[in-house]
Amino acid sequence: MKKVFQLIIVLLVFSCGSTQLQQTKPENIVKGPDGVKGGVEVEEEAPAIKDPQIPGDSQAGTVSSKTETPNMTYSSSLMVGELMNYLASDELQGRDSGSPGIEKAAVYIEKIFKENKIDPYFTSYRDTLSNFQKTAYNIVGVLEGTDAQLKNEFILIGAHYDHIGTKQPIEGDTIANGANDNAAGTTTVLELARYFGNSKTNKRSLVFALFSAEEKGLLGSKHLAKKLKEQELDLYAMFNFEMVGVPLVGKDYLVYASGYERSNMADICNGYAGENLVGFLPTAKEFNLFMRSDNYPFHNEFAIPSQTFSTFDFTNFDHYHKVGDEASLMDFEHMAIVVNKFIPVLEGIANNPQKEIKYN
Repeated sequence: MKKVFQLIIVLLVFSCGSTQLQQTKPENIVKGPDGVKGGVEVEEEAPAIKDPQIPGDSQAGTVSSKTETPNMTYSSSLMVGELMNYLASDELQGRDSGSPGIEKAAVYIEKIFKENKIDPYFTSYRDTLSNFQKTAYNIVGVLEGTDAQLKNEFILIGAHYDHIGTKQPIEGDTIANGANDNAAGTTTVLELARYFGNSKTNKRSLVFALFSAEEKGLLGSKHLAKKLKEQELDLYAMFNFEMVGVPLVGKDYLVYASGYERSNMADICNGYAGENLVGFLPTAKEFNLFMRSDNYPFHNEFAIPSQTFSTFDFTNFDHYHKVGDEASLMDFEHMAIVVNKFIPVLEGIANNPQKEIKYN
């Protein structure tokens, strides 16, 4: 009888332990826009870097997996908001190239690169422009690839971090904060740099470049593209992010690519995303946006697929180059989703043994 009683006690202990394990399994999956999941739930045996869930809500971030790298996190609206609220703050006075305001932005970007183990590409993060009358800098970092051969090939991920400074006052406001144009693109690059700097899941090397003087005629990207070409960098592709702060309306894709029809980049992105992530916007072709952003100098110098990804379609945002381009109008949840959707895309492209993106 005593043995039977002891057996019952043992069974009760195991039963209680099993219940506790079930209760601690993550249950905070929150639906985001268009069915995008807002939390992260990865089974213990599933490698997070191969089949990531896409978080977007402010509570999401950490990916749980036996194979994860410590501190590897996806983006969230909280992370995006922290970056945006500083980069588009009045303190930076509209980030005009060569101004004290953009100097503060440069220091901030350098700090984030350093904290996330992104090395300076040159002797420092600063790449002084040779084609602008004031002292202005691109901020350029690099994350070496993990493969002995593929690390000699580079993918550049960029955005411009300058804006137009101040304008004539409207209702007492003179600061063109440039939240959507282009603190949003800058934030996207910084969040991708944070993810890859901690996960190190890239076989090819990644260059993270924030350009100055885009508003003066693409001067920062022209300077860097020429400089890297002279150094004979083996550049595979260039991904540029521009005005991704508010979502498209009525589209069956999340972002559009300028120069969509020029390469198979959109198809490759959609393949790794497992959905229609990148689409064709007729207006982008009509206004020839391919030639109007920082992808274009890399297309000219390297003749490699270089395209800009955006969610501004001329109908969903009314404050282009106006003092009303404020961080308070940005959709941080949407921006986190853009970052998180591009993580498996860039991982796939960086790790494929073949250069699969090609011009048509």
